[in-house]
Amino acid sequence: MSYVAPLKDMLFNIKHLAQIDEIARLPGFEDAGYDTAQAVLEEAAKFNEQVVAPLNWDGDKNPSSWKDGVVTTTPGFKEAFRQFGEGGWQGLQHPADFGGQGLPKTIGAACIEMVNSANLSFALCPLLTDGAIEALLTAGSDELKATYLEKLVSGEWTGTMNLTEPQAGSDLALVRSRAEPQPDGSYKVFGTKIFITYGEHDMAGNIVHLVLARVTGAPEGIKGISLFVVPKFMVNKDGTLGARNDVHCVSIEHKLGIKASPTAVLQYGDHGGAVGYLVGQENRGLEYMFIMMNAARYAVGMQGIAVAERAYQQAVGYARDRVQSRPVDGSLKTSAPIIHHPDVRRMLMTMRAYIEGCRSMASVAAAAYDAAHHHPDAEVRKENQAFYEFMVPLVKGYSTEMSLEVTSLGVQVHGGMGFIEETGAAQHYRDAKILTIYEGTTAIQANDLVGRKTLRDGGQTAKAIARQIETTEAELKKNGSPDALAVAKRLTAARLAFIDVVEFMATQKDPNAVYAGSVPYLMLAGNLMAGWQLARALLVAQAELARGEDAAFMQSKITVARFYADHLLSKAPGVRDSIVEGAGSVTALALEAF
Repeated sequence: MSYVAPLKDMLFNIKHLAQIDEIARLPGFEDAGYDTAQAVLEEAAKFNEQVVAPLNWDGDKNPSSWKDGVVTTTPGFKEAFRQFGEGGWQGLQHPADFGGQGLPKTIGAACIEMVNSANLSFALCPLLTDGAIEALLTAGSDELKATYLEKLVSGEWTGTMNLTEPQAGSDLALVRSRAEPQPDGSYKVFGTKIFITYGEHDMAGNIVHLVLARVTGAPEGIKGISLFVVPKFMVNKDGTLGARNDVHCVSIEHKLGIKASPTAVLQYGDHGGAVGYLVGQENRGLEYMFIMMNAARYAVGMQGIAVAERAYQQAVGYARDRVQSRPVDGSLKTSAPIIHHPDVRRMLMTMRAYIEGCRSMASVAAAAYDAAHHHPDAEVRKENQAFYEFMVPLVKGYSTEMSLEVTSLGVQVHGGMGFIEETGAAQHYRDAKILTIYEGTTAIQANDLVGRKTLRDGGQTAKAIARQIETTEAELKKNGSPDALAVAKRLTAARLAFIDVVEFMATQKDPNAVYAGSVPYLMLAGNLMAGWQLARALLVAQAELARGEDAAFMQSKITVARFYADHLLSKAPGVRDSIVEGAGSVTALALEAF
């Protein structure tokens, strides 16, 4: 099944919800208005549709392979990645000082969605490289920046994130990899890292590993972790590649999905120690690594939207072609394509509404990131930073959980054929599962939402967002159309449910009661934010429709917003009840009774 980038929907969000022309007024983004966004997205669509997407099926059938320490990627990946770098796609959002294009995240996010829809396994390589670039930009020394950034931004080299060890998954306090200081200011790094995405491959000249390890004598726990750059090949003073460093891939994993993406086990220091260079200060490594993780968490949310979009497109195509049974309304006297059947349309509408809701939420979050980093007013920067930080666990957690439901529905639309690998529907379902796990499971995103984003300020950020939603409700009521009033009703009920949960979280004394509802809270909040953005989209679409602008598309935006409110946003009050009134039953069963 081919992929066609949903440019109209992306550009609608960028123009009307993220307000790209406002972003273009920020210092540094003067040339990044709507016309630029449209031109960039159109080029991204061509590249991903024509070059990257055709490799997706091959990657699932002919995944990356390991032999004698060498990883060979799927045929075609190496050439596609070369074109990706040469096209400037790796450097799209990164500073011009290091060879990037310096475009806003608002534009970059749509491009991230496209490459992930085209080929999730392929897109993981630039995703991790983006994180490495962000960490070095923030905490790297001038020497590290000069040595590595230009090559990473150009796509000539790639980056990785090395956190996990056999005994240390999400609990990084258990990290045991060690780093020994050397007289020349470098370190020798020793240890084993697992689940390292693109930790070894054949698509780039060098791989720049960012590695968590403990310096000899460092404190126990997370306060004793430092971050190091450990290149696969040493870099000479003139920028050329030197000797192979003492880091080697000893195996890659056999996985449920994303099979073309090599997930490596890396061994550091078996032959005297891998040479590493400290990033920032000793014992602040986790702080720096979170720069990478936050960048990656947003991007993984985009992956959820992306794979859901691919599954939706395939399901629609199948539903138009598959002939089965007469319509229940008697509109046809013979068997019809299954898209005529109400339940198939319910499934397709559910898929589409989830995707458009999450895409709009992510686009608005990206705009907040751009304002937080570029607005001249410090107070505006602060407000946007708080909003963006609140949204990251929602973009990551809600969008990836959404992708599981959507890709599962994609299989269901295919019926029995969806269970057969040859149709390709099952690949999307398998690929989507990892998204709720890596870069922090949904529960970890929920813990972050509760602890850092809600309890830390007593729910003030959450309540400030709720006040913005209330303004949209007033606009819907003022509009007065049946669709606007119906959406306003559901949006108000969801907002009130959200506020009740925030109050419960902020005042509840029993931590088990709070965290028993953490994931439902994340899902309620994500549902509300997506529904809010679709409500805003409805208002824009009705105004555009009144002006005679693209009637079919604008009507579809109105219809999708109404469906989301009726069928998805309407679930919010029930989730509220399970959190506020049902906390006790989560932990009531005796441990020995399980």
